[in-house]
Amino acid sequence: MTEISAALVKELREETNVGMMECKRALVETKGDKAAAIKILRERGVAIAAKKATREANQGVIASAIVGDGQAGSLIEVNCETDFAAKSPGFRTFVQALAKKAAAGDINLAEAAKAEVTAKIAETGENIIARRALRYVRQGAGLVTSYIHHGSMIGVLLEAGCQKAETTANPVFLETVKDLCLQVAAANPKFLDSQGVPADVIAAERDICARQVKGKPAAIIAKIVDGKMKKYYEQECLVDQPFIKDPTKTITALLKEKGGLVGDTIVVRRFARFQIGEAV
Repeated sequence: MTEISAALVKELREETNVGMMECKRALVETKGDKAAAIKILRERGVAIAAKKATREANQGVIASAIVGDGQAGSLIEVNCETDFAAKSPGFRTFVQALAKKAAAGDINLAEAAKAEVTAKIAETGENIIARRALRYVRQGAGLVTSYIHHGSMIGVLLEAGCQKAETTANPVFLETVKDLCLQVAAANPKFLDSQGVPADVIAAERDICARQVKGKPAAIIAKIVDGKMKKYYEQECLVDQPFIKDPTKTITALLKEKGGLVGDTIVVRRFARFQIGEAV
């Protein structure tokens, strides 16, 4: 029987991220041939991944990466089976690496990261799914930024715009962008503004509101429905929401105020919010 050194096992472990016992077993089978052992482990990794794929992966991590000083950024969700795995430093490092890959270019993350995910499944023994990924590229002057909240269970990707390139270095602008991300994370708006709410959603909401006051005169119903829709927009549209740090002002008012301080116009171009386990 070929003697397998601990150094060779460690070397294979570092190259493959597979457990020590699996590495030693593969080296024994291949009589110390590392290249052949890697091939065996890759083949087994695929087999392990196939077996694990039927198991539910309800835990996980939200991660983000920003590249080019705010030129582009990603937001991803990667799921695993247990909270223990999700909180492990190794898993979080793995997910962060995938976020950087997603930020670097327009890719199908699930396909592009298939080999990495398969190797991680073999290493952890858990089903792992690169569930979703989003990438923003800055459109004009402004900044793509992100915020990860609540133990990496919630994440926000946001693009803020302005008219002057130098504004993006202004501390007031940077603080405002951070506050906008916090707002999205905490208040969970569904839309940027009322113009972005689909017509069928508006119609459905107006119908619900009208049914709540059924029996009143038509003119009164119309006024009540308009009032209820105003409240709906304040709840669901980012720019109409009360600012979480100062509910006496809306996000629109905040943007106007901060824009005045920097001598520019600040806008939110788009945003996204991911939360572990939510329906997509």
